[in-house]
Amino acid sequence: MKGQKGYAIASAGRLQGRRPFAILRAVSRQFSRWWQLAEQRRRLAMLDDAALKDLGLSRADVIQESERSFWDDPLAR
Repeated sequence: MKGQKGYAIASAGRLQGRRPFAILRAVSRQFSRWWQLAEQRRRLAMLDDAALKDLGLSRADVIQESERSFWDDPLAR
């Protein structure tokens, strides 16, 4: 499809001018962020009800957040 081809060409152009170590650094940062998100969601799911009450969260909120995918970053642009 035409739109997908244009997107692939546009995204390839962004990486063309970058140095290889800059690309590796960006990929490393992204994997690190995904690891942090997954770890935070695992720890949130392990909290007991008293700790959740202190945070103002319900068990339903925690279940909803912990079921999100690791790449689902709420701070992503």
